[in-house]
Amino acid sequence: MATILAIETSCDETAVAIVKKRQVLSSIVASQVDLHSLYGGVVPELASRQHLETINPCIDRALAEAAVTWEDLDAIAATCAPGLVGALLVGVSAAKTLAIVYDKPFLGVHHLEGHIYASYLSQPDLQPPFICLLVSGGHTSMIYVRDCFQYQMLGTTRDDAAGEAFDKVARLLNLGYPGGPIIDKLAQSGNPNAFKLPEGRISLPEGGYHPYDSSFSGLKTAVLRLIQKLQTQGDIPVADIAASFQATVAKALTKRTIQCALDSGVNVITVGGGVAANSGLRQHLVNVAKSHNIQVYFPPLKFCTDNAAMTGCAASEHYDRGEESSLGLEVRSRMDITQVKQLYSNQS
Repeated sequence: MATILAIETSCDETAVAIVKKRQVLSSIVASQVDLHSLYGGVVPELASRQHLETINPCIDRALAEAAVTWEDLDAIAATCAPGLVGALLVGVSAAKTLAIVYDKPFLGVHHLEGHIYASYLSQPDLQPPFICLLVSGGHTSMIYVRDCFQYQMLGTTRDDAAGEAFDKVARLLNLGYPGGPIIDKLAQSGNPNAFKLPEGRISLPEGGYHPYDSSFSGLKTAVLRLIQKLQTQGDIPVADIAASFQATVAKALTKRTIQCALDSGVNVITVGGGVAANSGLRQHLVNVAKSHNIQVYFPPLKFCTDNAAMTGCAASEHYDRGEESSLGLEVRSRMDITQVKQLYSNQS
């Protein structure tokens, strides 16, 4: 089984992990939340600078906690797309340098594929095919997973990603950044049925609605108008708004994901990305899935948000299949997951 040192710097988390196949030997994450919360969102330039400052200490800690040496490693991996270009460059440059210095293969990893493989960390016997609902600050995707390399995008968001909607609604309620954990906590004491909010449906030219695509901009606008209306009436019931918003997102995502699984003829759904940590989504999706005899797997909370363990798990799969990336591989801000084969060449 391959032992991989993996680096993840696609956005605002500096992460390094040592992974042996689907077993995590160490996972270090240096969060930048406090830095970016001052601005209400991620500032790319600041993120890149912070990655530069923390990448080497993270690498040292990951090796120490895993109790491995460079000789024990089979390959070096790093997230190379999609993400913030400056941030990606820090991680990829570090990984390439280490690969050259220690004469190890280098593997570039697609960020979304990493989130798909996060579920394997807690379910090592998981096998395709299955549907992966990937929900984060930058993505809301429904992916049919046939096998490693074999992905089909069945649904996406037409505007705001689910995590982005949480951040924007939190801003409307003056709750701070990031919005997801704050809204989730507040929702526990609120009434999810207090306000009826639109789930957001995508109309089709021939009539009807797209079964899997999502839209959250209308929901965000509805919350804004609700807040403006309530402001004229006195106190704003923040917990009730948070609970109603969260329940609406959970229902919308659950409805589309279950339908996607049924239409695809699979009985397994995995969920990845930061919003996979949301308690409302977890509870609602699992409950509805049970009625359809569908199994749902969520990664452990620590592997929902960006981390390098998921990157290492995906890289390990490619390494075992004889794949390797060129040292000339460039980072990319955008890249469809269906293009993941472009990152590798078969070395066997």
